[in-house]
Amino acid sequence: MARIKYYYDTETCKYERVRTKKSDVVLNALGILTLTLIMAVGLMFLYSSYFESPKELILRNEVKELEFYYDKLNTDVEKLSAILNNIENRDDNIYRVVLGAEPIEKSVRDAGVGGADRYADIREKDIEHDELVIGLHEKVDKLRRKLYIESKSQDEVVTMADNKEKMLAAIPAIQPIANKQLIALASGFGNRIHPVYKVKKMHAGIDFAAEIGTPIYATADGKVALVDVKFSGYGKMVEVDHGFGYRTRYAHMHEFAVRTGQNLKRGDLIGYVGNTGMSTAPHLHYEVLINGEQVNPVHYFFNDLTPAEYEKILELASTENQSLGM
Repeated sequence: MARIKYYYDTETCKYERVRTKKSDVVLNALGILTLTLIMAVGLMFLYSSYFESPKELILRNEVKELEFYYDKLNTDVEKLSAILNNIENRDDNIYRVVLGAEPIEKSVRDAGVGGADRYADIREKDIEHDELVIGLHEKVDKLRRKLYIESKSQDEVVTMADNKEKMLAAIPAIQPIANKQLIALASGFGNRIHPVYKVKKMHAGIDFAAEIGTPIYATADGKVALVDVKFSGYGKMVEVDHGFGYRTRYAHMHEFAVRTGQNLKRGDLIGYVGNTGMSTAPHLHYEVLINGEQVNPVHYFFNDLTPAEYEKILELASTENQSLGM
């Protein structure tokens, strides 16, 4: 039962009963309800600001995990890129320099990997951090392209190294007969007095004076291109094709130790010194040809001579005297 309230009326000097209007009751109720709603909203705001729902907490943890793995992947890509840059530097400035090849142009190594729409599918998905994702994709694609170019370059370097080794083996770099005392060289390359005609004529090789039967050796790796016998000119002669434009001729021989088509290594026996063809004394006439042009063989005797010996043999070869054969 509701409590009855009274108030003191000063005019009548009596306690009068308080009469409550219905409108007052309704207004009071609405006020209390409004205050309650305001307080509820405030509490919900405070809760949402300082406390997360389980679903929000899970999502926030997932975002942090993704950020961690993104940073780690980005760091790994940067490390791989640094390693590849080091490999590229060695490729351009060491391997290719040693092998006599030009370095790969930087514009080729750093070329783009596609058009502007390459990552359009990512942008269309309306990902919140799409620029980060696209940026990482660009780094990975660039790294993939650089790796492809470098792998091709390494294949080329291996081929060049193999060819370089073969080319070095193909250069006629030793004397064709044993000549440790450097006394066998009898006539050099250039204009010399012809042994028969007694006039100066071009002597397209060098003559090594030696006894009949002295061993003759291949001056470089190659294949026997010609084994020929004539009663004049070069007489008994062997020609070896070394590849890379190099050929050597061994003339006025006494006997052969090889056949046409036979593969040779530098230092292999190919025959013996003789006195056949247009020859005035037992000797070996030796020629070096590069792309069909006869050159001075003495410039290639660097594998079995010291610098001092090389200077001496150059001096001997430059003496204008009479050749021993054509």
